[in-house]
Amino acid sequence: MTFFPIYIQALGILFVSVSLLWCLSLVLKNVSIVDIFWSIGFVIVGSFYAFKTGEFSPRKYLVLSLLYLWGVRLSLYLLIRNWGKGEDFRYQQFRKNYGAHRYWWVSFFQVFLLQGFLIWLISWPLLSTQFQEANKALTMVDYLAVCCWIIGFVFESLGDYQLQKFKADSTNKGKVLCTGLWKYTRHPNYFGEALIWWGFGLFSVATGKYMPLLSPLLMTILLLKVSGVSLLERSLQKTKPRYADYIKQTPAFFPWFPKKINDES
Repeated sequence: MTFFPIYIQALGILFVSVSLLWCLSLVLKNVSIVDIFWSIGFVIVGSFYAFKTGEFSPRKYLVLSLLYLWGVRLSLYLLIRNWGKGEDFRYQQFRKNYGAHRYWWVSFFQVFLLQGFLIWLISWPLLSTQFQEANKALTMVDYLAVCCWIIGFVFESLGDYQLQKFKADSTNKGKVLCTGLWKYTRHPNYFGEALIWWGFGLFSVATGKYMPLLSPLLMTILLLKVSGVSLLERSLQKTKPRYADYIKQTPAFFPWFPKKINDES
């Protein structure tokens, strides 16, 4: 089977998945469940791509293993973090802006269909690596991709752990986390996720395909300009008075040594 029929079928699978998830959100009155689905959506389509393309190779096993490790870890982390806490403030604000009488159906297009479509677009390299007739053996680019993925996974998972531990201490309420990985970047988890997807993109390069690199580029733009850094920082500057000093001291995204301005937390 060729690339585009499989890719289009994956879009259909995602449409059904997010539609069912939207129905569940209406019952729970909580749109936040879509965040938990984000990484699992990639696992679903990645598994579908592997099944539809048939023959398994070392690269295919490797990509699927890394995808499952990232997807399951992130989904479980978000599930545990959000359990019993109600709807995220972003969706509460949307619900307030649109009105509860409208947001129940607006959310289907604004949140669920949009996220499903983004998963489909960004999953491009996960499918392109399956068509590897020209280069089935692992190459130096594959090993570079693994290194990129591992660094990204460490930044994302360790950053999440450090933030969770910081928030669990009630004495830190209102304070800014500026130790560990958070000393070198204000968003180690977002930086890590971007690197993970550049790793998946490099696997595609190893098979001689470069266009799928548009997927990690899109993910990076989303993390920097749309749903990640920019959105969160607007909220943090309002709720944490000392966040302005943290901004002056610490790089927003790409890790680097902090400026010697204010070493206090």
